[in-house]
Amino acid sequence: MELRHLRYFIAVAEHQSVRLASEQLHITQPAVSRQIQDLEQELGLLLFERSSRGLKLTAAGDSYLRDARQTMAALDAAAHSARRVAAGLLGRLRLGCVENAGWDGLVPRAFSHFQAEAPEVQIALEVRNTPEQLRAMADGALDGGFIYQYEPLPEALTGLPLLEHDVVLALPRCWDGDYDETRPIALRGLAERPFVMLPRAAYPGYYDRLNSACRQLGVHLKVAQEASTETAILSLVCAGIGAAIVNSANLGRPPAQARLLRLQDLSLPMPLTFVWRQGAANPVLARFLALLRHETGQEK
Repeated sequence: MELRHLRYFIAVAEHQSVRLASEQLHITQPAVSRQIQDLEQELGLLLFERSSRGLKLTAAGDSYLRDARQTMAALDAAAHSARRVAAGLLGRLRLGCVENAGWDGLVPRAFSHFQAEAPEVQIALEVRNTPEQLRAMADGALDGGFIYQYEPLPEALTGLPLLEHDVVLALPRCWDGDYDETRPIALRGLAERPFVMLPRAAYPGYYDRLNSACRQLGVHLKVAQEASTETAILSLVCAGIGAAIVNSANLGRPPAQARLLRLQDLSLPMPLTFVWRQGAANPVLARFLALLRHETGQEK
């Protein structure tokens, strides 16, 4: 049995006429009649009562028509879903994101536009730092992610540069001092103050770049405490434990008990990059990449 048998049968049953069915199908009448006869022979039963007045479904034929319609509807639905999956409009996308990159600007805008474009796609978003994301992509646990890239990517991964953030100074509001949040501040003037830092193990590439930039400035930061995430660092700043050098993306969600000040004498570009596995076969990922290229003016 082939699908055309069902299509021809349904057409004949709905028109109760081989002639009208053949006109609808653009197939000759003998060909339609032959297919109906072949179907009846294969099933071992009559689907139609034939008379000079035309065709009429038998009881078996009426039952078969209901099931045939359901089968064709299910096949049409399956084909529709498959086309949407192939177009990246249906499926699941597992993405990582450095937390502060998702608060303002490009990343949340891209998610919003993608949701409007492909509302049936499920995005599973995980907040992870850059090294954690790279490991997860290497293990196949993430399809892609937004990272800050300071080192060459592993061979299996490729990246799309998006934008650059910089660093700012986070100061506890409980510290004494006349700080104007509209004017940049010099890091050299705070070198004797305690600082909260990431441990090197959390992100060696960033840690080394930051310390190198401070050494070139002639500043040796006094580390009072370390914390493994920038959220934890800012919590300690708010508690008055120390100042911190943090991502300017935090300006999109400034902590209530910390001042975020631009720096006069220190700049450390933080390149935000979208990274994914080379040769990834997920059509949803391909559509998301196309949107990111459009958002950043990098269409191929």
